[in-house]
Amino acid sequence: MMRPSVLVFAGSDPSGGAGLQADLHAIAAQHAHALTVVTAVTVQDNDRVYSVNAVEPDLVLAQARAVSAKIEVAAVKLGIPGSVANARAIAEMLQELRQHNPALPVVLDPVLASGKGHTLADGDAIEAVMILLAHATLVLPNLPEASALCNGERRMEEQAVQLLAKCPNVLIKGGHGSGPEVVNVWFASEGQRTWKWPRLKGEFHGTGCTLAAAVAGQLARGIALPEALDAAQAYVHRTLASAYVIAAGQRIPDRNTTFKEYT
Repeated sequence: MMRPSVLVFAGSDPSGGAGLQADLHAIAAQHAHALTVVTAVTVQDNDRVYSVNAVEPDLVLAQARAVSAKIEVAAVKLGIPGSVANARAIAEMLQELRQHNPALPVVLDPVLASGKGHTLADGDAIEAVMILLAHATLVLPNLPEASALCNGERRMEEQAVQLLAKCPNVLIKGGHGSGPEVVNVWFASEGQRTWKWPRLKGEFHGTGCTLAAAVAGQLARGIALPEALDAAQAYVHRTLASAYVIAAGQRIPDRNTTFKEYT
């Protein structure tokens, strides 16, 4: 049986908790297949990032062109580009892909730092994300990322206005908020929609990667964006509820939760 493919640009995480390793599992759980382009090699564990080493832009493009020349790309998921030069190379690749498929969905996880605040780019991470934002169908910032991308603006409605000027769909995630519920709000030109999820205790590694990858996997299967957001968020909540421990610190979401369990 053929599965749709998601072209993923992201960094490699040797702990297996985030980045490409998380994306592989999350996309597979949507019954799609991940084509993985390594943008950076990170040195990290489940709590701390020690270094980010960007892959050369030409190698990023070579990886993407090799797979996309033979395999149809049904959606794209963007994680850390690793550098501004890589962001430009990825933008070039997206333009090439959209010559063949103008409606190709592109999901951007605008990762500026790890959950512990460690930088995840060589150079200006915000500049790199802004380059990619202009090519995204959907961007999913958490509260600190939304503020950083909007020059320190803290009002969600104003953040949405600024981000919608660059990207047609914005999901601002409330995981960094407080209170008994996590509130995620989707903004689009036609209005907005809110989801509320019980806030789970503890800290988790790679939550943002998991959500963006799951949405991309859903879109690759031809699911409309509202339903894709429904399914992907339900999937992520389940992965966190069943997260497991590999060492002290952040837990690993159980991304092997099966498709039938959350649809």
